[in-house]
Amino acid sequence: MGLNFRKSITILPGVRLNLSKGGVSASFGKKGLRQTISSTGRATTSIGIPGTGVYYTKSASVKKVAGKIQDKITGKGKDKKAEATAVPAAAAAAAATELPVQNSAELEENRAQVAEYEAYVESLKSVHKQSDGQIDWEVLNKGEVPTNIVKGSEEYKEWQSLQEFSQRVMDGDIDSYFEIIDEVKPFDDLLEFGSNFQVGTDRADHLEVEFAVKSEEIIPVKSLSLTSTGKLSEKEIGKTAYYDLMQDYVCSTVIRVARDAFALLPVDTVIVHAVDNVLNTATGYEEELTLVSVKFDRAKLMSLNMSMIDPSDAIGGFENHMKFKKTAGFDPVERISI
Repeated sequence: MGLNFRKSITILPGVRLNLSKGGVSASFGKKGLRQTISSTGRATTSIGIPGTGVYYTKSASVKKVAGKIQDKITGKGKDKKAEATAVPAAAAAAAATELPVQNSAELEENRAQVAEYEAYVESLKSVHKQSDGQIDWEVLNKGEVPTNIVKGSEEYKEWQSLQEFSQRVMDGDIDSYFEIIDEVKPFDDLLEFGSNFQVGTDRADHLEVEFAVKSEEIIPVKSLSLTSTGKLSEKEIGKTAYYDLMQDYVCSTVIRVARDAFALLPVDTVIVHAVDNVLNTATGYEEELTLVSVKFDRAKLMSLNMSMIDPSDAIGGFENHMKFKKTAGFDPVERISI
């Protein structure tokens, strides 16, 4: 079966990045929903439906963090006057090897930049560790308002908006699936890691999701570290390390997509396709091709210890199409179908 695309989801996020000595965190929210995310990858969310088990966790704006990191590494956005009077690069490099950083504020700033970079890299490998909370459609279908929800409140409206879908969901109404996806927008936070999602199905027991990776915008090509004198050091990331990070990022996101799909809808199978613009050596042009295609079983995925798995290794436990070389990255693959 080919994907019968029914919904394309977009987002205009508002995210605040917080930098401190303790690390990096981000906070953002919308009506009925608040999130706080730390540099460790942990997210805390509160949605106004207590007593129902319905809640959602969100992650930081990776594109914005990536842009900031790339600007810092490349020097983009520096004050033009400062650039005109700057010490030549060779002389500055020589000075950096001779004298330690004397200014405590500069040292703290350098440390903050390295901490931000390291937190960002870790977040790319940890997308799968967070997931939306499970919606119990059977409980919602009973129509019993939790005792701690006041009728007419925002919490009640949130509960009611989901409860109205419950019977159709329990009946396997496919159209209700797409309406719920449009209402809840379960993948919106993940759009920060890529471009867009397309969701499709023609059966009530499974879902297919396509995710545009946009690896060139996400995976850093240089690393940041501190020298023994407290100076910032930037280096090109080696091919093996670069592609290893890309594989973990793609596989981690693919797993997260499946987790969120299972949490939202009562399906047994989720097929996730990760696509990206890559060079097609047969034509000599860049094309959007499938890099990874995985068929997830609900019970098997839910049995994994998400805090401990290696996402690239975990994919191997499911039916998958993935061709990966440590020094060349992904090769295009055929998609899995039902």
